[in-house]
Amino acid sequence: MTVKGSEVPVGRAVLHLIVHDAAGAAEFYKRAFGAEELYRFTRPDGPGFHIHLRIADTLIMLVDAPEPYDATGLDAHYRVASPQALGGTTVGLQLFWVDADAAYKRAVDAGAQPTIPPFNAFWGDRYGCVTDPYGHMWAIATRKEVLSAEEVEQRACALRQPSVSAR
Repeated sequence: MTVKGSEVPVGRAVLHLIVHDAAGAAEFYKRAFGAEELYRFTRPDGPGFHIHLRIADTLIMLVDAPEPYDATGLDAHYRVASPQALGGTTVGLQLFWVDADAAYKRAVDAGAQPTIPPFNAFWGDRYGCVTDPYGHMWAIATRKEVLSAEEVEQRACALRQPSVSAR
């Protein structure tokens, strides 16, 4: 069965974010990133099990992780744990926006922890990072310059060169 509005084109990646509170995370992503909720399946025992969201053109499925982690329960096929259970995340997510500074501020105002304030990165992006209240790291970027691989490499190498002061 396909839920109206949640159709996914073949070949499209859908991110599964494992969290300790899918319902709370959905509300956070709505405030922080303007997420649209497409579908919610709630377990009979109460907590949200799957919540399908769209952020711009990115599809995300929020999944409540069993806490404490239990590889024998309903979620055993996922063999997953939330970032809180792991003591950190193993994935970074990146969203491109028209205005990285405004998107960064919106996320922080919604409750994200500032990690890297927006800066002009050598690879051509205005780039910053936040960690959401559920432990996932989000990079927020705006493409400012379109550079060749050689230009990016030259800029990266220039950063590693010691500065020479005039005497």
